[in-house]
Amino acid sequence: MTSSLSTQQSDSEPLRLAVLVGSTRPGRRSYLVAEWAAHLAREALTGRAEVSIIDIAEFDLPLLDEPQPAAIGDYRHEHTRRWADAIAAADGFIIVTPEYNHSLTPALKNAIDYLYAEWHDKAAGFVSFGLNGGVRAVEHLRLTLSEVKVACVRSQVALDLFTDFAFDDVSEPGTVQPGERHVRLFERMLDELLQWSAALRPLRVSVPA
Repeated sequence: MTSSLSTQQSDSEPLRLAVLVGSTRPGRRSYLVAEWAAHLAREALTGRAEVSIIDIAEFDLPLLDEPQPAAIGDYRHEHTRRWADAIAAADGFIIVTPEYNHSLTPALKNAIDYLYAEWHDKAAGFVSFGLNGGVRAVEHLRLTLSEVKVACVRSQVALDLFTDFAFDDVSEPGTVQPGERHVRLFERMLDELLQWSAALRPLRVSVPA
């Protein structure tokens, strides 16, 4: 099967932004952060964009097992086709990621590597978290995404594990409680993401299905 670019919408339809949950670990905090981000985005973008959550964990992607390189777009496995459809349908991404050992999660890197053309000419913003705000994960993400032609906006949100979350035990997910400063940063990042997603739209809609 070839890549799923036929799911791209026309230039007159609302932009579709996806909040991408970038980890799969049981007990993860990423989904809580994604829900926080999606809530803020929906409030801010009512009538201007559709916002959904895409959870990598729901796609059961094994370590990359496609026989052909992603750039060819010949996907043999059902899990790849489902993943390709989900990514192809989005105009831009808010990527939520923790930091694992000075980098992004292996699940997120693997998910990115599964596809190629489905990422092209789209924009991404970042909400990271960790002991140092997860900023080193975002550094690596920017490099990786640039290779699949994703435009990464400058502004980002970096949540500190011990000041922006509330929990009784660090092993528990707890709750997300970012301060107003992070809300303002998120809104700035969202504005940039919307502008870039709209600006890149002519490139996306001109790609033949």
